[in-house]
Amino acid sequence: MPRGKFTNHKGRNRRFTNPEELEEERRKEEQKKKWRQQHGDESSEESEDEQKDNEGSESGEEEESSDEEEQAKAKGVSNLIEIENPNRVQKKTKKLSTLNTADLSDKPQLSRREREEIEKQKAQAHYQKLHSEGKTDQARADLARLAIIKQQREEAKKRREAEQKEKEEAAKAKTAATQKALGKK
Repeated sequence: MPRGKFTNHKGRNRRFTNPEELEEERRKEEQKKKWRQQHGDESSEESEDEQKDNEGSESGEEEESSDEEEQAKAKGVSNLIEIENPNRVQKKTKKLSTLNTADLSDKPQLSRREREEIEKQKAQAHYQKLHSEGKTDQARADLARLAIIKQQREEAKKRREAEQKEKEEAAKAKTAATQKALGKK
């Protein structure tokens, strides 16, 4: 007797059918089917089921073995409930000829970062082209700055040349004055 207040009554009154009883029930079913066939009481659905059973047994063990494998593979209630999972992606078999043509026509798929990098490079090249042609605001400002610098350098060069000429003339005038003072000429 189990200790405690809880007792489990599962399995106490189990009754198993004898294999002889099962065999007897099967024989009675076969006799009923034969009697129905003889008297024409069998419905069309039952005759179709029986024809399928007969065809399956005559076709060989190959179909039976494939049926057994399918039943063996199905675990749990998966063989009872047939529900299509919309999130499950089933791999589809493709022909080699379609794969070759599809691969050639499709461009390689790039990641977001790669696409952004390529776009950035194209934009930079386009900007450099416009900049070299002088069509951007920065290029215009640079060209204006360069024009001012060139002008300043030209003015500085002219001043230096003028100062150089003045120095030479002053030096000539001084040498002429010293020569005159010395009375050489």
